[in-house]
Amino acid sequence: MTTMETISNCIPDERVRLVLDRLHDEASRDNMKRIWSFMPYLPQMLMGRKLPWDRLQYKHDSSFLAVAPAGGIFLYLLARAIGAKRIVEFGTAFGVSTIYLALGVRDNGGGLVIGTEMVPSKVASARSSIGEAGLADFVEIREGNALDTLKDLAGPVDFLLSDGWPQYALPVLQLVAPKMRHGAIVVNHNVAGLRGDHVEYVAYLRNPSNGFVSGSMTLAGELSVRVLLPSAAGSA
Repeated sequence: MTTMETISNCIPDERVRLVLDRLHDEASRDNMKRIWSFMPYLPQMLMGRKLPWDRLQYKHDSSFLAVAPAGGIFLYLLARAIGAKRIVEFGTAFGVSTIYLALGVRDNGGGLVIGTEMVPSKVASARSSIGEAGLADFVEIREGNALDTLKDLAGPVDFLLSDGWPQYALPVLQLVAPKMRHGAIVVNHNVAGLRGDHVEYVAYLRNPSNGFVSGSMTLAGELSVRVLLPSAAGSA
C-alpha cells in the first residue's frame, strides 16, 4: 500500500493528504542519510547506552526526523479518541506529526497544538506546510528550547507528544505534567530505538507515585496515561 493510500484510509481531507504525501516522500529520502549518520553509534544503541546528544543534535538541524504514516495516523486516532483540545508537541521539526495532531484537534471541534522547535529553519518550514494544509489556526509553534518556551504553558493539556532530543525528554515531561488533566496521554516514539537514552524517563513514568500508567507500544514507543492529578500523585 502506498503512503497516499494509507493516509486516505483515515483522512478524507484531500488538502491535508496532499501535504502529508509530499512531506512523507521528502522524509523517506532523508531517512537513508540519517541512518548512515547513526551507524557509528549502532553498538552503543544495541547495548542500551546513551548517545552524546549534546553533540549529535546539531548534526541534524536539517534532518526530517519525521513520524511514519502509520505512526501519524495513530496520533490522529489517539487525539480523536480522547477528544483532545490542547496538545503539546516537544520536537516539531518540519511539522509532519504537527499536522496529524492539528487535524485531530480541528476534527474534535477546535483547539490548539502548541509545538516547540529549536531550529529556526525548521520552524519556518513547519509553519509553511501547516498553512498549506489549512491548519494554521490550530497550531502555535514556539521557537527555542522547550524548557524555556513552555514555562508559561496554560492547561489543561490533553496530550503530550514527546519526540524531541532525548536529554530533554524527562525535564519537559516534568514541566508539562502538572498541567495535564486526568486521562491525558503521553507518546514518545524515541523510546523504542533509544531505550538507553530514556532509562530515567521510562522509570519516572512507570513509578505509580508520579501519577501515570505506562508501557511499550509498537506505534507509540512508550504510551503513558495520566491517572492521578498532581496533588494526588504527590501524596501517593
